[in-house]
Amino acid sequence: MEWLYEHREGFRLEPDADPETGFLDRFKPVGEVAMICKVLFREGVAGSHQVDLARRLLDHLWCDVLDGGRMLEEGQRREPISPVPFDVYLPFWEMGYRRPYVDRAVRLNQRLDSWAAMEMRPVRRLGLSAFEHRFGLTPRIPVEDAAARTWLARAPEPWTVEGYAAYDVTHTVFHLTDWGARPADLPPATADYLATWLPVWLDDWLDLRRWDLLGELLVVDACLEHPTLDARTWRAFAAAQQPDGAMPAVRDMPEEGDEDAVFDVVYHSTVVAAFAATLATSRAFSRLAGAPPSPGATA
Repeated sequence: MEWLYEHREGFRLEPDADPETGFLDRFKPVGEVAMICKVLFREGVAGSHQVDLARRLLDHLWCDVLDGGRMLEEGQRREPISPVPFDVYLPFWEMGYRRPYVDRAVRLNQRLDSWAAMEMRPVRRLGLSAFEHRFGLTPRIPVEDAAARTWLARAPEPWTVEGYAAYDVTHTVFHLTDWGARPADLPPATADYLATWLPVWLDDWLDLRRWDLLGELLVVDACLEHPTLDARTWRAFAAAQQPDGAMPAVRDMPEEGDEDAVFDVVYHSTVVAAFAATLATSRAFSRLAGAPPSPGATA
């Protein structure tokens, strides 16, 4: 959290970007950090310093980067059917940051046939359905139907998993458990499949020193009702973190590039490290207390 706050200027938008080249491309990091801050507040295991940094970082992202939500309005106007402004807005909305125009735009666009017809990866569609539910809307495609189309739901041959599929696995779990809030919502067959094969995947990506993906898989472990919290993997993951808090994405920190370029390479792995550490610490405390995971009770 200290690294993320100290490098908060890296969460920058490009208001003058041509829509054809991706005006919304730089919105994603803002939404990711907001989501992880929400988890940090929810789990109630962070120290007061980390909580203060998270709140100050959120205020910076909302007030300065998103201009009080005005940039979300602009994104919605430029690309009316894009779900990206909604993705970014939702965690802020859940934590009390509101922009009425975006509320109205989401509720209007969600009723359009084009919203339901948008072509996207199955896990992306699952995420959108889950977000609609969290926003109080009836998902255009039910969460259960969207989940059934994902790679993980089909429990494929575990040795066929590669980078993209592994990220899809992690986000399928995040959406089904509301980012670790409800481990029991993971379908039993899926939980059994993960309990069998997740340790193998952790070993694989630990050997490759792919810290970003390894961190997400450690989150998946913490999203299970009976996480392993494997000590060997956690020791290696913690050892990869830099003294200033940054987490390399793959192997080591970049040796070249200006501050902005380095930020773009490692911000996500650092956010993931904060997510994994928060959720695993909460699960470890629950285990020590002899209680089942109940993040709502610790918030």
